[in-house]
Amino acid sequence: MYIHRHIEPVVARIAKRKPVLVLTGARQVGKSTMLKEVYHDINYISMNRPLVRESARENPSLFFDVNKPPIVVDEIQKMPELFDYVKDIVDEEKIKGQFYLTGSQSIKLMERVSDSLAGRAGVIRMLGFSLRELAGIEYREPFTTKNEHAAAMTRVSSGFDYNKLITLIHKGFFPELHETPADLHDWSDFYSSYFQTYIEKDVREMMNIQDESAFIKFVRATASLTGEMLNYTAIAEICGKDVGTVKAWMSALESSGLVYVLEPYANNLNKRMIKTPKLYFLDSGLTCWLLGWNTPEQMVNGAMWGHIFESFVFAEIIKSYYNDGIVKPPLFYYRDVDKNEIDLLILDGETLHPVEIKTTSDPNRSMVKAFRLIEDIPAKKLGQGAVVCLAKERLPICENVWSLPARLI
Repeated sequence: MYIHRHIEPVVARIAKRKPVLVLTGARQVGKSTMLKEVYHDINYISMNRPLVRESARENPSLFFDVNKPPIVVDEIQKMPELFDYVKDIVDEEKIKGQFYLTGSQSIKLMERVSDSLAGRAGVIRMLGFSLRELAGIEYREPFTTKNEHAAAMTRVSSGFDYNKLITLIHKGFFPELHETPADLHDWSDFYSSYFQTYIEKDVREMMNIQDESAFIKFVRATASLTGEMLNYTAIAEICGKDVGTVKAWMSALESSGLVYVLEPYANNLNKRMIKTPKLYFLDSGLTCWLLGWNTPEQMVNGAMWGHIFESFVFAEIIKSYYNDGIVKPPLFYYRDVDKNEIDLLILDGETLHPVEIKTTSDPNRSMVKAFRLIEDIPAKKLGQGAVVCLAKERLPICENVWSLPARLI
């Protein structure tokens, strides 16, 4: 059964304004499935098929005469020769919603979009299922700490209890895992196959990696640092490569939609803020598989449970922005030279809304003492804050700060 995606109205909105829509995201997050479901009456062509690629390569000018738009072209970055022909067609016909282009390698894809389709294409990013989508919740506004969001989510609450939430975090959010009932053997088989496909197809096409073993060590090391400040030197030591290579590999992970590098909030008037970004793996199930947490119980009892939960919460928040068409969410984190840290800052005009993410079910004032430091940031106001946690209900912690159950993200 098809689960409707919150990004569907964004696709329709952009298709009315632009001749080309570009949909990026990690492999198997449901890009093609969504487009086929919503636009089942238009042509669909996949560049994963060798014969199709050969036909397009031999005679690209004829390709779109045979496969007339409107058309979905899946994994178009495999055939960069087509971008100039897309440009010529949209410039000549000036019709909206003609091309729906998808790709799981956003570096190559966006390079070609910038070169050939600047001003002609709307770009959307897509991740795996969100909690709201899995629960069938229609409310799709981006996450905020404000009372209005909590009230809206409370009215349509997912009803996920602690055990269901933990199971979902461990399972992960790739659609294939939710199509039919699956056990832990299916879970392991899926991620093993997914990771091997990612290395064999995406990584080898993006960059010429000779040392596959070192790259696997790199990915596992990166997963072990999810939710922490990004330390290229430490990762380089683990996989036995230089920092330059690690940075290039990190760009590959980021462009594939598997990780997100969160920048710290910086203000030129405050020299005490650090400038090192923070790293998040965006699918908690893949993170658990890479780290060997093979059951939900191992995950919860493991040393990294706090970081996995934080990464899960962050990914859900990012999904809420992507699903509203916001490809550059106004999200940051705070850390200063005294090691005071706030997990997440949401920038709203002149206001910064602070968020802490904890596995506790009983948050307290000590967890939010760093929030007051926002008042020292020039030209910014301290907004309503939240502690996203495993509490059962939303309750006040102190003035203008509330606990927020993770199911209400």
